[in-house]
Amino acid sequence: MSKKDEGKLLEAGMLAAFKEGTAAVPLLLLKYYARLKLSDTEAMLLIQLLAFVDKEKKDFPTIEEIQNRMAADPEHVVRLLQKLMKEGWINIDEHTDPVSRIRYERYNLSGVYKKLAACGAEDMIREREQNKFAVLEQSHDLFSVFEKEFARPLTPMELETIANWIDKDGYREELITFALKEAVFAGKVHFRYVDRILLEWSRNRVTTTEQAKEHAQRFRSR
Repeated sequence: MSKKDEGKLLEAGMLAAFKEGTAAVPLLLLKYYARLKLSDTEAMLLIQLLAFVDKEKKDFPTIEEIQNRMAADPEHVVRLLQKLMKEGWINIDEHTDPVSRIRYERYNLSGVYKKLAACGAEDMIREREQNKFAVLEQSHDLFSVFEKEFARPLTPMELETIANWIDKDGYREELITFALKEAVFAGKVHFRYVDRILLEWSRNRVTTTEQAKEHAQRFRSR
């Protein structure tokens, strides 16, 4: 999956969470509004609209109702609303009551959700990339340890094996290093034997070097 597709998937998931009411949108707005080029007053206006619409179930608060909660005059509130509409943060939808046929307006805040979801997805992807980089750095340290014990450069397949032990199998670096030492002790310095040791430990829920030492001692005393 490409980064673009992954970003869209994460964004869609966060957007669904917002609409279900399971995410604290005002908190995320406080976190991201500066990055999204909103002023303090614009961010507060959006938070007030979210409170009116989502919490108080008042779909179309008046300018006076909004202004009473903010340190801004009515004309300023109107200008801010117009700016937020122009930038795609909010919209005003028209609806017709199916019974009375009376037309009414309501604020549509889906633009807020979409922009926050995009920021959240961007942060999640960045965090994943940073984690991948940390794993890669960890792998490079292990590469040196293995090359020292094998007394030769590792092949591309062997490098991939070490990376998979960390990234896919979730083995800790110290556990892999200890498995290598066990292979050296047994006089079987090859990847297949190290992998067999790690698999055996995984089956026996060995996750630390202390547990591995105990398991190795029990194995030798048989």
